[in-house]
Amino acid sequence: MPPSPDSPVPKGRFRLAAGAVVFAVLFAGFSALGVWQVQRLAWKQDLIRQVETRIHAAPVAAPAPDRAVTRAADQYRRVVVSGRFDHGRETLVKAVTDLGPGYWVLTPLATDRGFTVLINRGFVPAERAAPAARAEGQVEGARDVVGLLRLTEPKGGFLRANDPAGDRWFSRDVAGIAGARGLSGSVAAYFIDAEAAPNPGGWPRGGLTVVRFANSHLIYALTWFGLAGLCVLGFWLFRREEVRRRGGGV
Repeated sequence: MPPSPDSPVPKGRFRLAAGAVVFAVLFAGFSALGVWQVQRLAWKQDLIRQVETRIHAAPVAAPAPDRAVTRAADQYRRVVVSGRFDHGRETLVKAVTDLGPGYWVLTPLATDRGFTVLINRGFVPAERAAPAARAEGQVEGARDVVGLLRLTEPKGGFLRANDPAGDRWFSRDVAGIAGARGLSGSVAAYFIDAEAAPNPGGWPRGGLTVVRFANSHLIYALTWFGLAGLCVLGFWLFRREEVRRRGGGV
């Protein structure tokens, strides 16, 4: 005679089957997340290699405004551009660097190719914020600028929105600064971080670009795979307990 549906054996088999399904779903989910993080790790390592190649390459001509720039293809590309600075329209953007708190000095450069690009000429401390406090550095005449192409930062700083009306800037928002300074004509959608070539008088101080990428994907992958392993252990312990409760039956 087959066992009653209410007997311990069918109930135990149902619990075991249900437990197997739950642990299998968790194992598959955690494993998929681990594989995804491994793929992200490979992508991030490739990106870092590309950027390292860009920042040490010979400079290329800065792209014209009619050429779209992207993070994947252009961020931190070493470029060169020639033109004249418009110091009367410079913008100070709050900054914290290895030299302490102060400002980035963003100055429009009217290029000899007929467009304008914002140049982050470098860092100045608060006591050098006024142009008169660094008059030697307000260079005139045609200049060649070599630096790293950077994408615009339209969202402001951490918990701080840019205030164009009050002329308070916490990020290098190209469109916002161009509008506030009345830059007309063709304006590049990116800015350039000038390299460390010294300016007369020592300010602004260029070459302070920090190239850093968060890369915790290996830790995340190990965490997800670890949780998948714990699912295997958990199912083994669950099955052993079910077998024990049924007196060793299958």
